[in-house]
Amino acid sequence: MSKRDPYEVLGVGRNADADDIKKAYRKLALKYHPDRNPGDKAAEEHFKEAASAYEILSDPEKKARYDRFGHAGAGGGFHGGGGMNMEDIFSQFGDIFGGAFGGGAFGGFGGGHQRRTVKGSNLRVRLKLTLAEIMDGVEKQLKLQKLVRAKGTEYGTCPACRGSGQVRRVQNTFLGQMQTVTTCPTCNGMGQTVTKRAAGSDANGLVREESVVTVKIPAGMEEGMQLNLSGLGNEAPAGGIPGDLLVVIEEEDHPELKRDGNNLHYEAFITMVDAALGTSIEVPLVNGKAKVKIDPGTQCNHVLRLKGKGLPSVNRHGHGDLFVHVMVWTPTDLSKEEKKILEKLRDSPGMQPRPTNKDKGFFERVREMFAD
Repeated sequence: MSKRDPYEVLGVGRNADADDIKKAYRKLALKYHPDRNPGDKAAEEHFKEAASAYEILSDPEKKARYDRFGHAGAGGGFHGGGGMNMEDIFSQFGDIFGGAFGGGAFGGFGGGHQRRTVKGSNLRVRLKLTLAEIMDGVEKQLKLQKLVRAKGTEYGTCPACRGSGQVRRVQNTFLGQMQTVTTCPTCNGMGQTVTKRAAGSDANGLVREESVVTVKIPAGMEEGMQLNLSGLGNEAPAGGIPGDLLVVIEEEDHPELKRDGNNLHYEAFITMVDAALGTSIEVPLVNGKAKVKIDPGTQCNHVLRLKGKGLPSVNRHGHGDLFVHVMVWTPTDLSKEEKKILEKLRDSPGMQPRPTNKDKGFFERVREMFAD
């Protein structure tokens, strides 16, 4: 199933609040829940798609990034129908259902057991990228210190809940007997406990080890964007699933180019003579250089636009532009001979300012600079 707009999936508007989003997701999840649609693969895909959409829209940061950058900006969390694992959905969004299925979060799925799936903690790393890496995309190897199950650690069925992950209590009230079901406090809902700890492991039988993962960074990423790589975080004890690896993008400054969204800006300083007579200059690109013609009579702060020479959109909607800001350099340390030459030209008719409508003011230039 291809990616769809999460707002469209849940059937809500972009101004929907948290309660509306939650209600819309609960309605769809109940409709397509596997217990109500046994063996129906299409319903299962709709169920996953709804959970994936809710994962974005229920998180204010992911929602804001999606609103601005689309699917890639949301950190990779939304993958259409097939991108989410059933165990992920059950462990993350079970509270949406309350007691709709067997008194527990997704309790009826997969045979009716009540043991909840525990997810390992997420790992967050910061990754610096150059403009060249952002331009083309890059593959990086990251060295991580992550929790893994220690070799030699043994797990057994929790004696308190007998592997169910839940404990039931019956109370007598004036209305009769009332039964409550809660997560087992002994095993935290996993249904298993550590029976033998390996040397150096923690209470959950985990140790910290170094590992190396390869991450593909798409082109066009921006400072602060985050990639969510499912299952590459810290492991959980037996019966659990790994957390996620969150890669936060940082951007290295370029020595000559300044970034503004997908556009780039460069200040090109030229002499008074070149501004008057015209010339050709080389300007840096992210990869390589470009030759630019300076027309005779070019004024200071004139802006040249090199279309498509900026950075790619993270959503693959084309490239930005490179804006060359022409800065006419006024000399400050003239020699006596140079001063004499300029004194002779001071009152020359050709040296006198004669602005026309073509010589637009600052605000007009800025407006046109960003217009197509």
